[in-house]
Amino acid sequence: MLDAGGLFDCIVVHMKTKIFAALVGIAIVTAGCVKTVSDTHTPAVSFGKDSVEGRYERTMDQVYQAAVQAVQHNGVIITEFIPHDTTNIVRSLRGKVDQCNVWVRVEVVDPKITSVVVEARTWNNRNLDLAHELEKEIALQLVR
Repeated sequence: MLDAGGLFDCIVVHMKTKIFAALVGIAIVTAGCVKTVSDTHTPAVSFGKDSVEGRYERTMDQVYQAAVQAVQHNGVIITEFIPHDTTNIVRSLRGKVDQCNVWVRVEVVDPKITSVVVEARTWNNRNLDLAHELEKEIALQLVR
């Protein structure tokens, strides 16, 4: 049988455990924000490489249109934008494919070469296979 002091100690230990768990949860949530290839941020846990790059001898408009078609063919585009700190040499989009968030960045490398970077992830996991698949589909769109 617990006396009043023992019961109080048990409640204090229980409350300290709950407070500690809440603080750990807050730390994980606030630290779990990663930068995407489109220079935006998203809540996620970073586990390393989650993007694939391809370079093509095509104009930025051609590569961007191929990226739009590839994402629309596999999922839905949520937003398209030009990152605010760049000129017209960069365009980006964000989409959703197979319940994964997808970001695509198309950037002029030089007058003849355009780079496309595809990133795919959920909040807690990268999907490098999906990123690679979409980058390949963009390449296929360019040869059609």
